[in-house]
Amino acid sequence: MRVYAVLDDQSNRSLAQSEFFDLFNLEGADSPYTLRTCAGVTEMSGRRGAGFIAQPLDGHLSMLLPTLIECNHMPDDRSEIHTPEAAKHHSHRKPIAHLIPELDPEAQILLLLGRDVLRVHKVRDQHNGPNNAPYAQRLDLGWVIVGEVCLGAAHKPKGVSTYRTNVLENGRHSYFSPCPNHLVLKEKLIVRTATKPFRSQSLQQSHFSDSLVQNTGDCSLGSRIFEKTEEDNKVALSIEDRQFIQLMDKEMFIDDANSWVAPLPFHTPRPRLPNNREQALTRFTSLCRTLERKPEMKSHFLAFMQKIFDQDHAELAPPLQDGEECWYLPSFSVYHPRKPGQI
Repeated sequence: MRVYAVLDDQSNRSLAQSEFFDLFNLEGADSPYTLRTCAGVTEMSGRRGAGFIAQPLDGHLSMLLPTLIECNHMPDDRSEIHTPEAAKHHSHRKPIAHLIPELDPEAQILLLLGRDVLRVHKVRDQHNGPNNAPYAQRLDLGWVIVGEVCLGAAHKPKGVSTYRTNVLENGRHSYFSPCPNHLVLKEKLIVRTATKPFRSQSLQQSHFSDSLVQNTGDCSLGSRIFEKTEEDNKVALSIEDRQFIQLMDKEMFIDDANSWVAPLPFHTPRPRLPNNREQALTRFTSLCRTLERKPEMKSHFLAFMQKIFDQDHAELAPPLQDGEECWYLPSFSVYHPRKPGQI
């Protein structure tokens, strides 16, 4: 298989996309693992694959890769792939331009090789050039170029990739978590006189103080700022949580069969679902091979699916019209850890 690989020495394990495992028809139970990124810690699960051999395009050497972990949270920006044309734009890289392969539109970015395979990160040769110019390195898997290839001082990007994880009090987005001990209190005061609305720009500070004392009355400014309630330590609803609750309150209903019917919580405006038939078909074909090798699992799986149809939890989908929106749910079987023999 011809694929692109991301070299990341900040990752302690090597990863592979789900498509990589599907290309080699790798099967097996998912194993849990913890993924730490800028966005936080996430509990994940995926297949494992061992015994893979990596070669550069010229095939002059082979290296055994460590065990690969299935993970779809890895960079796949094809604009980061450099080409011979990009190398020719700098004089210090022209001698190695012919050693950089042409962009392969068929090859996908399916691997991330971490520091558990140190050999792929070792620099065998290097072309530096000027201080702020991109530089080239020769690794065992071939030449790579590090840096932007644009020659202009400024240019408008075609796309922007951001990871917004937290919004600070000043409105900025940041990877860092806000300090839990930093309190910001805001009080909206509406002060009126008997003749005209209050205007801060037309009053002196002393006038404002007098009006404030006269209009607050028994509800003084400091009496409610630090008032404690039972909900102080509860996590507040996010904007999406509120939108979800509003959607359920508006569109959820009981049908003629006395069953609750709820809408799918899509974003507004709702995006068109992708036609993932090929992905679902690949997963289903892999499942069929597994069930043919394991007759007992096959009987459990068929019994489970029959129960779903008998209880009207699923129904036969109608035929698709040309260009009609559709999305397929990939099928796979998982045994309950505390109920042996039960899918």
